[in-house]
Amino acid sequence: MTTTRPPRDGERDPSARVYAPDFLTELFRNPLDPGYADAAARRASVGPVSRLRQVLGRPVSLVVLAVIGFLFAVAYRETMAEEPSRATARAGLIAEIKQRETETDRLTARAEQLREEVGRQRDAALSGSQASRLRTLEAGTGLGRVRGDGVVVRLADAPRDKDAVTGAEAGPSQVLYSDLQKVANGLWAAGAEAVSINGQRLTATTTIRQAGEAILVDYRPVTSPYEVQAIGPGSMRDTFDDGRAAALMREVARTTGLSFGVKEVDDLALPAAPEPRLRYAEPPASPSPSPSPSPSGSPVGGSSSPEPSGSGVSPRPSGGGR
Repeated sequence: MTTTRPPRDGERDPSARVYAPDFLTELFRNPLDPGYADAAARRASVGPVSRLRQVLGRPVSLVVLAVIGFLFAVAYRETMAEEPSRATARAGLIAEIKQRETETDRLTARAEQLREEVGRQRDAALSGSQASRLRTLEAGTGLGRVRGDGVVVRLADAPRDKDAVTGAEAGPSQVLYSDLQKVANGLWAAGAEAVSINGQRLTATTTIRQAGEAILVDYRPVTSPYEVQAIGPGSMRDTFDDGRAAALMREVARTTGLSFGVKEVDDLALPAAPEPRLRYAEPPASPSPSPSPSPSGSPVGGSSSPEPSGSGVSPRPSGGGR
């Protein structure tokens, strides 16, 4: 027979020891969280949903679905009702834009004819050396037509691709106005004497901007493909190819799919730029009088003598402002 020895002083009873269960063993033994069991027990104690609640819940759900469907139908009808008016307004704007572009082209051609007539009469009135010097100055400032050998840089938007998942057309990688600026500045740096973009001659006051998705050169829209033509020395092509602008555009074309090419062309003809609208500073009409201070900073004897307030020249900037 086995006897149990009573515990000595200061010794714990072995039967009172508590052993912590293995965590992984307990996890596999009871994988369900105790909260789920408590929720199931409460649901069982409450009992099944009453028949009355089921009957009342169905009409409410149907009413909510009917209201949502009605709202969708009203929104769709309003959208479709406004579509013809939007299409009509868009077609009208497009027609007006085309009409204005045609009118602008006609007036530009007429202005070119008048400019040639003025040039002939001016050459007839001036001596040969003076007329030649004036034509040289016009060619350098972009106000005269020029002809010669040069370089053509062509840029074009990437072709439109369809998304492989949705099938919708993905937006192309478009040429930016800053790309045209870089190319034009690179050609100037390479020694170009005259530059044009899609027939628009660049001058010292030319602006290349972007309005929405359109690129404007002197407020005239240009579209892809873009041809930047430049007349200059024979080394211009190699100098431009070795420059930073060409290297950057080649990298952009490689990564985005844009089209970028440079070629030499013989006998280029660039048109003249429109007459610039220059602004000049003018002296003020009536200079305001100012008191004549004494050395101490106060008027002598309390009187003042009128003097011009400045040099007579307005501080506003002059020349080429737009």
